[in-house]
Amino acid sequence: MTFSIAARCRQSGMVGVAVASSSIAVASRCANVRAGAGAALSQNVTNPMLGRLALAQMAAGQEGDALRASLLAADPFIDWRQLVLAPLHGTPQVITGSHALGVYGAATGRDCAAGGNLLASPQVPQAMVDAFEASSGSLPERLLAALQAAVDAGGEAGPIHAAGLLATGDTEWPSVDLRIDWSDGAPVAELAALWQRYQPQMAAYVTRAVSPQDAPSYGVAGDP
Repeated sequence: MTFSIAARCRQSGMVGVAVASSSIAVASRCANVRAGAGAALSQNVTNPMLGRLALAQMAAGQEGDALRASLLAADPFIDWRQLVLAPLHGTPQVITGSHALGVYGAATGRDCAAGGNLLASPQVPQAMVDAFEASSGSLPERLLAALQAAVDAGGEAGPIHAAGLLATGDTEWPSVDLRIDWSDGAPVAELAALWQRYQPQMAAYVTRAVSPQDAPSYGVAGDP
């Protein structure tokens, strides 16, 4: 049903996730980031509150076994969940419940974790980690490379229809929040194309929020 990756960038401090699924608007339920804390995905039979809880616990300094234990204790239906976690500080990890759907898998790297369920192959998450670690550029670009690697490795057992990219650096809101909520085509490729359009404008949107007097022209009709 879903494959995803959560990751951090040690150089920029940015954290982010990329996710794809056969389910409509998957990022709206699964994707979570918090500046200074980390990135988290809640998937499989999704409980959106678990991703938010994971970020709150990361922000409070929990990591590793303590973070895992608190999340396992938080939901009586944890056996139906899959959590993909990349704290800004600490060890990336994946929690997969015993009732995960279909073929599932998980993999972790130095700065990322990947997981999935109803996969074409249990090796799909490792393909994501390998692609992320071999890539260069900004964190969103590396996340997209990992998502495409998952597609190339077989992705889901069936067609995917939705994809999302969520990331932030030092703002309290996501500086990148891009979604293909439904497509009968190639949503991961469409998401990458959307990023190419958005990336040149990303810094300007942050400036408009934090320093509007320095904001560049909107470049639209009627803008002086």
